[in-house]
Amino acid sequence: MAKDSRGKVAEAVPEQYGDVVQKLEEMVARLEGGTLSLEESLKSFEEGIKLVRRGEHLLNAAEKRIEELLSADGQDEVVALQAGVKPPGVSPAPATPAPARSSPAASRAATPPPEDDVPF
Repeated sequence: MAKDSRGKVAEAVPEQYGDVVQKLEEMVARLEGGTLSLEESLKSFEEGIKLVRRGEHLLNAAEKRIEELLSADGQDEVVALQAGVKPPGVSPAPATPAPARSSPAASRAATPPPEDDVPF
């Protein structure tokens, strides 16, 4: 097995994104279980951060590969993939206005009393 810079046996880093996600889910379950000591929790957290960074790297590499494939024939426009951003030519969904909220007191105050309801 490979050893890290501190001479400890290094755990294999998953090469597939699905494996990274699975390991992270297992790690979160152990951390949420509450049975780990503080030292074990910190070590798991550190490993989790490394896995998150590995997952981000894999996603970035996949995004780059997709962009390369889309532009390979020179005809398609490369569009950066961003969350919440619609590609050109896609119309945004129509905005539905939220219903007006009013309190019961506000609705009573806004309605004038009938003419024949005079107090004297």
